[in-house]
Amino acid sequence: AVAREVLEEAGVRVRDVTYVSSQPWPFPSSLMIGCHAIAENDDLRIDTTELDDARWFTRAEVASAFEALEAGRPDEGAFTAPPDQAIAHHLMRWWLDRG
Repeated sequence: AVAREVLEEAGVRVRDVTYVSSQPWPFPSSLMIGCHAIAENDDLRIDTTELDDARWFTRAEVASAFEALEAGRPDEGAFTAPPDQAIAHHLMRWWLDRG
């Protein structure tokens, strides 16, 4: 399901999908899961009915965004890191820590 959704929404083929974490989804009786996968290509074809934006960032850019967030300057850098209550925050932190 993860590989299918990533391909449909962003145009990226992925493999080796693994579960990382989950959190409640803001709809009744739903769960959001966070997974890690290896991308087989880096071409993005965004389905704008599903996503507003999709971009690639280097490990250094992600680390910089987290440093800016922790320093109270979240709008500095290539993108704004998500707040710590978001599953995206934990997925990116997990990825950075794997270094």
